[in-house]
Amino acid sequence: MTAVAVAFVILMVIGTPIAFALGLAGVIGIHTIGFDLTNAARRMFTSIDSFVLLAAPFYILAGEIMNRGGITDRLIRLSSWLVGRIRGGTAYANVLASILFSGISGTAIADTAALGKIFIRGMPNEGYSKEFAAAVTVASSMIGPIIPPSVIMIIYAAVSRVSVIQLFLAGILPGILLALACALVIFLTGRFSELPKSAVHVPAREMPRLIGGGVVVISLPLFVVLGTLSGAFTATEAGGIAVVYAAVLGFLVFRGMSLHTFWRSVVSSARMTSSLFIVISCVAVASYVLTITGGANFAQQLGVIFEGQPVLFMIVVALMLLVVGAVLDPGIQVLLIAPLLLPSARAMGIDDLQFSMVILLAGNLSLITPPVGIVLFVACRIGDIRVGRMFRAVLPFFVAEAAIILLIILVPEIATLVPDAVSGR
Repeated sequence: MTAVAVAFVILMVIGTPIAFALGLAGVIGIHTIGFDLTNAARRMFTSIDSFVLLAAPFYILAGEIMNRGGITDRLIRLSSWLVGRIRGGTAYANVLASILFSGISGTAIADTAALGKIFIRGMPNEGYSKEFAAAVTVASSMIGPIIPPSVIMIIYAAVSRVSVIQLFLAGILPGILLALACALVIFLTGRFSELPKSAVHVPAREMPRLIGGGVVVISLPLFVVLGTLSGAFTATEAGGIAVVYAAVLGFLVFRGMSLHTFWRSVVSSARMTSSLFIVISCVAVASYVLTITGGANFAQQLGVIFEGQPVLFMIVVALMLLVVGAVLDPGIQVLLIAPLLLPSARAMGIDDLQFSMVILLAGNLSLITPPVGIVLFVACRIGDIRVGRMFRAVLPFFVAEAAIILLIILVPEIATLVPDAVSGR
């Protein structure tokens, strides 16, 4: 394990991408302990040879088609009409748009990139600071990976053997709570400093079209969840059907999709999927080495230390992920750490769905913390903002969303209520 850690640090220092640094460190670890190096290739292949993971490229493509098909602007204008008439309305509309957009994106980066170009650049024209506009966009983007469909949940399901559809259902209430936490910070900010009223005006004649578009967008995750629960198709098959559904909406309903735009969606999705699968396969090698060199024993010892104290265990895990998140992004955390900790959590009687939400939410918060916070840097690039000033602006939102994690730890029903209600338990 020491050789793996040293190799990883050296590779990181010389600028190797994190996924490749983990994969190469794993190969070095396999060589050090005298195992055949073909184990590395075998682990890389078997890690992505999964029917569950096959859902990821479908949902990525469906999101790309919906996004490029002209739905983003409609969602923003609908959100502005619904909440824009109150003071600070555009900030609240930013959060509401993230809730609606999460049903088609599944990732925080897509949320920030799509909505940020409009809100981060548009809100300062109404009197908001660039930093506050970016902070609201970044914080609300954390909703994207939690409200279904979610790519990170698909990855988690593949390594934890937890049902994808159960994870989707478990993410609904936590996602809503994240939105409420962002709204609370906006409200408190408005109490201490005057927030401007929205300058967005939506003509009455446009409302039927905007409301119809919003209903259609919400129907996509509902279609996936209800169709899977009914047994009509699996979550993976639902991804393929979602692509067809999104294409029909883009070409025939919204009429914002052309063959050229569709092809760009396919190419973009292929690149994202390739990057995702490379990360999964590389991290699988490092995870394999950690397991056979004592990582599993460490996790068991951690479970023994916190035996009978599941709440304290989950708090420590959440804090550990927030610290590790300074270096590793959420996908790598799920692939590397979740398989090691799940047996200890299950031995303590912690519900799989509750523990899943704690890991996913804590891991996603690393997206808005330097030095690796990808979403933070995307927002900085869009708004031309320095990282230090950006993080100071986002810090109150970070604290509020961290409080939601603590709430889930203390109240497991937040994660289990919807799945239990749907399954009739």
